[in-house]
Amino acid sequence: MNGAESLVRTMVKGGVDVCFTNPGTSEMHFVAALDRVPGMRCVLGLFEGVVTGAADGYYRMKGTPASTLLHLGPGLANGLANLHNAKKANSGIVNIVGQHAVYHIDYNAPLTSDIEGLARPMSSWVRTSPNSKSVAADGAAAIAAAKSAPGQIATLILPADTAWNEADGIAEVPAEQQRASYSPQAVE
Repeated sequence: MNGAESLVRTMVKGGVDVCFTNPGTSEMHFVAALDRVPGMRCVLGLFEGVVTGAADGYYRMKGTPASTLLHLGPGLANGLANLHNAKKANSGIVNIVGQHAVYHIDYNAPLTSDIEGLARPMSSWVRTSPNSKSVAADGAAAIAAAKSAPGQIATLILPADTAWNEADGIAEVPAEQQRASYSPQAVE
């Protein structure tokens, strides 16, 4: 099982069973895993804003997080307006953002960008998976963050080589956490 499949299987086991996608070439192993893993529904969007808006709407209607698959930093940037709306509404979303292979980032290809820097203003949780062995655990942590009360946006950055290299398996999603959405002093 590669890193992408371990992540998709972890998502399904963790209750995230729909992925709104606008992928590019760096995400092809994740796209293949979406097709291979039973229980995951993949919905293609022709623009990243549609993808992030659909994930927000899904959470608002169903009350459970959906996931997105976005192509590199520019793809994430195209979806940020609806992620802003989702953050204000406390919607739980698990963003998967593709990244160049770790060993390729130093070549500064045309679409290389600071994905973590782009994600932080709209995400309460941001992490880049360093290798394929950590992808499932990172995905489980992202699911836990998105499912916390109130919901929040979790962005997992998935370098291409972490998706295609061999992984350890499926990770357990930590128990849901509840964050206070009000000031206890104000209530008192």
